[in-house]
Amino acid sequence: MSNHIIETENLTKQYGNLVAVGNLNLKIEEGELFGLLGPNGAGKSTTILTLTTILKPTSGHATVGGFDIVKQPSQVRKSIGIVFQDPSSDDTLTGYENLKLHGMLYGMPVSLREERIREVLKLVDLTDRKGELVKRYSGGMRRRLEIARGLMHHPKVLFLDEPTLGLDPQSRENIWAYIENLSHEEHISLILTTHYMEEVDRLCDRLAIMDRGKIVALGSPAELKRIIGGEVVVMKSASPDIGSLKSLAYVKHIETKDGVVSLTVVNANEHLPEILQKTGMVDSVEIHSPTLNDVFLHYTGREIRDEAPEGGWGQRAMNYRSNK
Repeated sequence: MSNHIIETENLTKQYGNLVAVGNLNLKIEEGELFGLLGPNGAGKSTTILTLTTILKPTSGHATVGGFDIVKQPSQVRKSIGIVFQDPSSDDTLTGYENLKLHGMLYGMPVSLREERIREVLKLVDLTDRKGELVKRYSGGMRRRLEIARGLMHHPKVLFLDEPTLGLDPQSRENIWAYIENLSHEEHISLILTTHYMEEVDRLCDRLAIMDRGKIVALGSPAELKRIIGGEVVVMKSASPDIGSLKSLAYVKHIETKDGVVSLTVVNANEHLPEILQKTGMVDSVEIHSPTLNDVFLHYTGREIRDEAPEGGWGQRAMNYRSNK
């Protein structure tokens, strides 16, 4: 294993005959903002829970922050921060009190703890609201507090689970701005799971798409969109002639669902008349450049917007611990 901030080598987690994660090999650089995507049941949560030492792998190895997840779990936990999808701050305490409690749990000296509270409150623009009860915070403010709490102990890696789920567009935009500043201000690596493709496109240096416990695509958003190539033609048709479309050499990929046909086409505008002729009766047609949703569809056969977010890592961790 090298000195990447996160590195896995044939990391595997099985439940009986079910392989939740199989022979995962992944390297994440220090300071990288990395996205982990996949349909429900793809193995994302299992991967995260294993990297954060909540689950033990069946086989393989992994290091986080230079520490082995099996041999040095306490060092791993000290070097990471986690912002769960489900709110976990105490809404009967103030923002300041939540941060103070977190610092005490990590055994931070009083002077360092107070200094750090001031720093993280300023970072997420909550200094003026630190004395208010969290129950009075808006959804965006509460999410910013959760990020601040995850940063209290100077983690090398911050895991963010659906960081803007359920927020209004303005709050989402604000959270994106805070996340963009984190790797620069705090010099940390961020691992992000999300169902918002625009979030990945804007924030992530690289992303991995998982399906059935394996990584099926890995690269920057731009690289993955280039791999698809051509343009995407989307048609509504009750009974498309798929056989005829498959015979067209310039059609690289075909997906059909609920009367909608999506084609990846080289020089789509040039070939559109023949495509329409081969398809048969078409109710509507549109052409666009590949998006990350098209990439997701290409590799998994599903659209990310069709995948409702699963229960967050926090709930899964509690379920795991209660069943031990």
